[in-house]
Amino acid sequence: MDLSIIIIVTVVIALPLGFIGGFFWRTVADKKYQASHEEQIRKDADRIIKEAKNEAELKKKTAILEAKDEWFKAKSEFEKEANRTRESIRQEQQRLKEGDLDLKRREELLGKRETEFTARENFLNSKEKTLRTKDNELSRLIALQNDKLEKISHMTQEDAKKLLLENLEGQVRYECAQMIKEIKDQAKSEAEREAKEIIIHSIQRCAADTTVESTVSVVHLPSDEMKGRIIGREGRNIRSFEEATGIDVIVDDTPEAVILSGFDPIKREIARLALEKLITDGRIHPGRIEELIKKSERELEKMMKEEAEEVIFELDVHGLKPKMVDLLGRLRYRTSYGQNVLQHSKEVAILAGLMASELGLDSKTAIRAGLLHDIGKSIDRETEGTHSELGAELANKNGENEIIANAIAAHHEDVPPISMYPILIQAADTISSTRPGVRRETLSNYINRLTKLEEIADSFRGVQKAFVIQAGREIRVMVEPEQIDDAQAEELAGQVSQKIQEEMEYPGQIKVTIIRESRYTEYAK
Repeated sequence: MDLSIIIIVTVVIALPLGFIGGFFWRTVADKKYQASHEEQIRKDADRIIKEAKNEAELKKKTAILEAKDEWFKAKSEFEKEANRTRESIRQEQQRLKEGDLDLKRREELLGKRETEFTARENFLNSKEKTLRTKDNELSRLIALQNDKLEKISHMTQEDAKKLLLENLEGQVRYECAQMIKEIKDQAKSEAEREAKEIIIHSIQRCAADTTVESTVSVVHLPSDEMKGRIIGREGRNIRSFEEATGIDVIVDDTPEAVILSGFDPIKREIARLALEKLITDGRIHPGRIEELIKKSERELEKMMKEEAEEVIFELDVHGLKPKMVDLLGRLRYRTSYGQNVLQHSKEVAILAGLMASELGLDSKTAIRAGLLHDIGKSIDRETEGTHSELGAELANKNGENEIIANAIAAHHEDVPPISMYPILIQAADTISSTRPGVRRETLSNYINRLTKLEEIADSFRGVQKAFVIQAGREIRVMVEPEQIDDAQAEELAGQVSQKIQEEMEYPGQIKVTIIRESRYTEYAK
């Protein structure tokens, strides 16, 4: 019991003492900590301030260096600009100095010219005075001579003038007649030359293709076995085909091909289309043959119309009636001397339009007349009459004006022309029909003529090379300058032209040009 009290009392006394002791110890510890913390803060602050000062010093030095660099750079740029400015000023001063010298030279030149002009003016004034004096003296002498002539001739001045005028009138009338004749001859010559130039230019500007049509068509077969199917049992298929188309089918030894022969290109084209369809279809018998031939006829009519419309569009022709368009399409499969008539009509239209433009006429009228000039050939095999008469009738029936109809009718001189357009169509038609390469029978002649011209020129001494140009209308002969001088070159031109006249026959005229050229070459090393 006493022990427990003692323990309790001890505990009661120890707790306040421990608390008080702990409090004092905590206070002392806090003060020590605060003091050390403040010391640490001061140290950190000093360190930061020192670092800040160092950094500030570093930045200051860096800024000073950068400022110095900028200053040096600006100074360098300024010096360069100053140098450029000084150089520009120097050049300007030099230019002004040269300008001053030039002005001084011009001033001196003007002074000299002024002195010369003054001297000339004084000279002319003296001349004028002298001429005026001589003129007065001449007038006095003429009056004196007139008086003497009146006394000698017993005629007054008026009578003499009348007689002189009568004599002059007769002489002037004769000279005028001579002059009129010369002008007419010159006008004819120039008109012929200009007409040739117009035609040549029109031919050169016309770029129509040259094609020669044939009277046969070849149809290729996938194999020779197809020939038997085309012939059919006892030939019934081929007979049916020939009767329906009017075209001969030639089956010979030509490998994998049959030939369709006939003078009617439209029927031949229908036969070709139908036979190709039969070969592709594989069903070849009389009923199928008739069906595909009718189908091919419809297709060809459509194709011909499309080709005619394409030509009409290219030539910019408007207002043609549908009937005329269909007939133009038929010309695609109409030939004349092997020449495709639709292509020929297009070419004639282009040539006539170009020549009309050169002559100041309406090119659209010329193009329209040229396109329709052979329209009669689309029906001349079924209708009596010439193609020009039939074409004119078709034009009148389908709303074409009188000028177009007359151009069609008169382009072969069947009727007299009422305008210039039939003449243009005649010229264009002749050019298109007879130019080299159009007809089979003239191509070889054309080539032979060109060869012969070159051979004639090459046969003369001193000729280096001869060239035929302008479709055989001109030959240019290059000669050796060491062997042929200028006088001999002129003589050679006459000799070549004379030999061409003696040995050849040709339309129009051939221009012979001799070219003599000297060249001197040295090499710089």
